[in-house]
Amino acid sequence: MERQSQVIGQSGVFLDALERASRAAALDRPVLVIGERGTGKELVAERLHRLSPRWDQPLIVMNCAALPETLIEAELFGHEAGAFTGATKARAGRFEEAHQGTLFLDELGTLSMGAQERLLRAVEYGEVTRIGSSRPLRVDVRIVAATNEHLPAKVDRNEFRADLLDRLSFEVVTLPPLRARTGDIMVLADHFGRRMASEMGWEDWPGFTPAAIETLLDYRWPGNVRELRNVVERAVYRWDDVGPIDAIQFDPFDSPYRPLSAMPATPASIAAIPAMPGPSAGDPCDEPPGDFKTEVARFECRLLRRALSEHRFNQRATAEALGLSYDQLRHALRRHDLLPGGN
Repeated sequence: MERQSQVIGQSGVFLDALERASRAAALDRPVLVIGERGTGKELVAERLHRLSPRWDQPLIVMNCAALPETLIEAELFGHEAGAFTGATKARAGRFEEAHQGTLFLDELGTLSMGAQERLLRAVEYGEVTRIGSSRPLRVDVRIVAATNEHLPAKVDRNEFRADLLDRLSFEVVTLPPLRARTGDIMVLADHFGRRMASEMGWEDWPGFTPAAIETLLDYRWPGNVRELRNVVERAVYRWDDVGPIDAIQFDPFDSPYRPLSAMPATPASIAAIPAMPGPSAGDPCDEPPGDFKTEVARFECRLLRRALSEHRFNQRATAEALGLSYDQLRHALRRHDLLPGGN
């Protein structure tokens, strides 16, 4: 597993997690890496391998969620020719490929109970048996596993073996989400932006406007660093103007022309549409009926006004509730003359 990405960050919580991983790397013990999607679990697994005495041996990766349950054991432990339909020749499993190196098991929590039982035997005894064979093979493998699930809770629900968790959790490195690393957001954004600008052939990196920086810092980043990278690279790619980048779009699917199938017309979804507020005297949003475009504009005006009122005129909270970016909300408010002081 060779990565072009770098481990970048300077926040205390992130550096603490890296320090824990670095200390555990020198020990020939299993390590669990826990974190939400996009927090860099794969990069930390690679760091654990590169800083270990096994650094010059194979680093084998297996995504446990990417394979159907019927193939996971064959991938992990290998099989002999004729062991099952389609097995025309013998094949070594990931344990054999990782001999004297590191086996990284991503999405560990998705393993079936049967695969967990065989994995436990391999970890405990250092032996694997290919499917269709009765002869065990000795393997020397260090296990690094990753998941975005809380495995102790899965143990309580009888969805994960407690004895396997005990064997794999010698050290647990929990990676903080990006929302807990606010000091790293612009460090990462600048790194991804510069790299994309170079890829696009730009001579200089213009950076971001203060409004764009504020937008990036205020977002919650449910997809963490991976989402940040996509958002920044998309902003650079789409920017056709001169000067600092000012347009940030978080949802690439956001469009007034989305297929209706993206918003099913169920009773619940219809009920979730806010009712139009009643007219008030002299309200520019409630003039006598007009043509279609005029009526749509008036509905949008009433919707914006109601959302602002419900969120105490906090524009960022209003934008999030309406599924808009901060800039999109500002443009809509300006279009309907709803900005305080007309700004």
